[in-house]
Amino acid sequence: MSSLRTPLTELVGIEHPIVQTGMGWVAGPSLVSATAEAGGLGILASATMTFAELEAAIAKTKAHTGKPFGVNIRADATDAPERIDLLIREKVAVASFALAPKQELIAKLKDAGVVVIPSIGAAKHAVKVASWGADAVIVQGGEGGGHTGPVATTLLLPSVLDAVDIPVVAAGGFFDGRGLAAALAYGAAGVAMGTRFLLTKESTVPDAVKQEYLKRQLQDTVVSLKVDGMPHRVLNTELVDRLEHSGRWRGLAAAVSNAAKFKGMTGMKWSTMVRDGLAMRKAKDLSWSQVVMAANTPMLLRAGLVEGNTHAGVLAAGQVTGIIDDLPTCKELIDRIVADAVTRIDTIAALTADHKTAPNAT
Repeated sequence: MSSLRTPLTELVGIEHPIVQTGMGWVAGPSLVSATAEAGGLGILASATMTFAELEAAIAKTKAHTGKPFGVNIRADATDAPERIDLLIREKVAVASFALAPKQELIAKLKDAGVVVIPSIGAAKHAVKVASWGADAVIVQGGEGGGHTGPVATTLLLPSVLDAVDIPVVAAGGFFDGRGLAAALAYGAAGVAMGTRFLLTKESTVPDAVKQEYLKRQLQDTVVSLKVDGMPHRVLNTELVDRLEHSGRWRGLAAAVSNAAKFKGMTGMKWSTMVRDGLAMRKAKDLSWSQVVMAANTPMLLRAGLVEGNTHAGVLAAGQVTGIIDDLPTCKELIDRIVADAVTRIDTIAALTADHKTAPNAT
């Protein structure tokens, strides 16, 4: 089997420079352990888990693989310190963050030997977390699913690479060996993929929902502000279309209702949810209406990705949805991506060699 050694593979101790992102309701033990066994870096999504559920998910993942894997944590969650203690205690290889963790949390993780990889959306954010001691960063361009920025990966990636000297993992628009070869040519240390791993056999997303993704075209995703008040790339379903044309107060009312459902499902106290909202408002500089609307996300995603209700749920999706047409195993996916990337890199190297050995023109 072909392999590619990069600063990411050396840093984490994985075979291939491919990361499966921590997608809420999707990245559970089944997907993460399969990714790890295939030689990539799988990341558990803990934002939609209670502490006890995360504890159980880590144990189950460890039972299915002895290879490195990571856990994604919301840096603004009120129990983030306890979750970090859990990662350290369970010797989890990587701590991934959707928001920049505090400097002292990074130091605590690094002192315990945990690799820290925040996700960032701008070069200035990469500079900040690098100065705080982050080991690497994941940078997602606008092509990605879920919360995303407006700048395309082809522009955002080089701006971050020029700004920091730690490994940079490229995300947003990647699904095959061509993308991996291109990212490495830019100078990235690997690629991270969400939608591509959602559409694998080990993904627990209902089959009917996977088929909904597979039949979509490139133009069938939309960046909506009506899901939770922040830019969120999703499949353009009937529900999303209704949300896009709904008034502000209807969205806020739905968010309050979903917050109550999320509270009942997780057992969280209202005081905890309010503290989390305050932390989110401060960390992301959100308005109060955006904080309230953020309660929509977990329940709308759960309805679609767990319950399979595409009429009442939201389906986060990268633009690559319109190109993906199969459901491989994680091993099949990673093996073919790496093999294709190696072939393309060798082809480029051969072009360079031919140029060096060609006779001078007369």
